[in-house]
Amino acid sequence: MIMKGQKINDRYQIIKSIGEGGMANVYLAYDTILDRDVAVKVLRGDLADDEKFVRRFQREALSASSLSHPNIVEVYDVGDDNGQYFIVMEYIDGKNLKDLLKKRGKLTVSEVVDIMSQIADGLSVAHDSYIIHRDIKPQNIMILENGLVKITDFGIAMAMNATQLTQTNSVMGSVHYLPPEQASGKGSTLKSDIYSMGILMYELLSGTLPYRGDNAVEIALKHLKEPLPSIREELPDVPQSVENVILKAAAKNPKNRYNDAREMYEDLVTCLDESRLNEPKLEYKYPELDTDGKKFTKQVEKAVDIEDGDDSDNDDKDIKVKQVDEDEVQKENKLLIILASIFTGLVVLVAAVFLFIPSLINGKDKMIPDVTNMTVKEAIKKIQDEGFEVDDTQKEESSSEIPKDHVIKTNPAAGSKRASGTKVILTVSTGDSTITIEDYAGKNYQEIKGMLEVYGINVLIERKEVKEGEDAKDGVILSQDVEAGTKLRANDTITLFIPDIVVKYPDFKDGSYTVEQVQAFCDEHNVTLKVTYDTSSSYNPGTIFYQSREKGFTVTEGTTLTIKVAKANDGSDPATDDPELDHICEETGLC
Repeated sequence: MIMKGQKINDRYQIIKSIGEGGMANVYLAYDTILDRDVAVKVLRGDLADDEKFVRRFQREALSASSLSHPNIVEVYDVGDDNGQYFIVMEYIDGKNLKDLLKKRGKLTVSEVVDIMSQIADGLSVAHDSYIIHRDIKPQNIMILENGLVKITDFGIAMAMNATQLTQTNSVMGSVHYLPPEQASGKGSTLKSDIYSMGILMYELLSGTLPYRGDNAVEIALKHLKEPLPSIREELPDVPQSVENVILKAAAKNPKNRYNDAREMYEDLVTCLDESRLNEPKLEYKYPELDTDGKKFTKQVEKAVDIEDGDDSDNDDKDIKVKQVDEDEVQKENKLLIILASIFTGLVVLVAAVFLFIPSLINGKDKMIPDVTNMTVKEAIKKIQDEGFEVDDTQKEESSSEIPKDHVIKTNPAAGSKRASGTKVILTVSTGDSTITIEDYAGKNYQEIKGMLEVYGINVLIERKEVKEGEDAKDGVILSQDVEAGTKLRANDTITLFIPDIVVKYPDFKDGSYTVEQVQAFCDEHNVTLKVTYDTSSSYNPGTIFYQSREKGFTVTEGTTLTIKVAKANDGSDPATDDPELDHICEETGLC
């Protein structure tokens, strides 16, 4: 088990767990050599001895490390630390699309087109290398605050020429985004990713999945048999050109889809052009798969963890499917019921043997002693004195009532009866890990964020628009959503509000500004100042009578401000309007 503070490969210091999957766990870590945060994916300990999973894990590393693109999470390092296989990746401080959908419900058309364009652009690099992702879904798409999209988890990516790693007539993937050819056991191609992208695009626009069911088999069958629901019937404001992208990507017949992600990207970048908004609805060149008359369905042989931890909607089960005859399904179901009954009976019988035989052999059961609030040493002695054993594994739990390194509870619980020799697991207090929240207004948000995250607190940062001159400094906390004095524990959340300072142009023409003061203003805000002098104006010399960006305009770095300044007509050459040349003239007297 990876613990907080532990170093991987004597370099990557674990900060906290940030995700758990069916194959690996992901941790936020600190790279002690390059002084940066990284994400470390570690193959689960129970799989490290399985050659198949190790090869699959290493394949992810090889696949992802060969890809370089702004929309693909970068892989920094790969290794094996005393049997712990790990991949070190770029740490993405953002949300995945699944979380964004849960918060927003659905996204706007322009947002969806932008997100899908970035995904297609990133995948085009993978497809150019003949690498198929095979698990495109919202959980594997991260989005940063600035809108940049990152594709993550090439965990089941497959290099098309690595045929020795491909299982015949089987597929690993997420059932809600499963292409029909994979559901029927025909394997993956580049076009399989395209289908998943089409389903994802439908979901982002509508907030719902096109195919839903009570189980993985039912959903897979719908991918095979049911036509894609019309997004425009549900959302009439969606342009026909956008629906056409979905229809082409999510076609059941691969011949009707885009050839690869690059072709889909090129269609996405123009689909909102005015000339395309009302184009005719896409008609497929080739017939869609006629699965209604064929006798096959899918049997789920193995289900693994739902990566987002949400079992309620069965959104993302990785499944292994094979083709079977539909006429045999009912027979198989009956057989499964019979086998399940037999299996249940055997379980009951075995349980009875394990529960009652020891008591007959060892005599009367004994009561687990209550060792709450004892030190670990005292608890072990008392438990052993009662004829039980203490398991080498201990659990830890924070407690505001039980002192640190004292026992909170046992498993089996105190007072329950067990046979002599039963192993007892201790749960030991780590002390009060709560933190009393203070008023952080006026403090640097990065320092406070780092301090709170040490305690396991989730810290969200939100920017609040303030005007220049208000009592606010960049990076300094304005307020918070948790009152001072409140106690928070690990995994609790606090939001810190910091200023988003908006600078406005003043009225440089009000007579109170000199050219030097305007120059200082522009230097402070990274604006280029252009000064022109006018000898024909009726204003007093030195008066600023024109500014290209009027009072109240927002100051933007890198832009140019032009001002016009009145100058006395002293008979000099009008060509000396350049302020630098004027300065030379005045100094030398040569003009």
